[in-house]
Amino acid sequence: MSSIFSKIIKGEIPCYKIAENADFIAFLDVFPLKKGHVLVVPKKEVDYIFDLENETYIGLMNFSKTIAAAIKKAVSCNRVGVSVVGLEVPHAHVHLIPINTVNDMNFSNSKLTLSKDEFEVIANSIKKHL
Repeated sequence: MSSIFSKIIKGEIPCYKIAENADFIAFLDVFPLKKGHVLVVPKKEVDYIFDLENETYIGLMNFSKTIAAAIKKAVSCNRVGVSVVGLEVPHAHVHLIPINTVNDMNFSNSKLTLSKDEFEVIANSIKKHL
């Protein structure tokens, strides 16, 4: 069964896309902890990040690094935090979250509710820095 991320990759579900290449896609989390919270996903559907082939894992981290640099330029923050939880969707992915304190990475925090326009402004701002 396809994950929600596979459906996004296939274009069956819309997203606020930041970047895409042949192997990876980055898009805004629609339940963000902070404005600019991005998910980076390999297109190959593998449940557990450490089950990825080495080449794919390294590519995912390199792609994430590029996206994180753009987030840092687009969103006011001290750092871009990286998290891999792997329980919420059975498809390997990386969370890139603009943070000012370690508590900003706490997934039990309330999620932001943003409008379509807010998501589009954030996505366009990050894309400008790629």
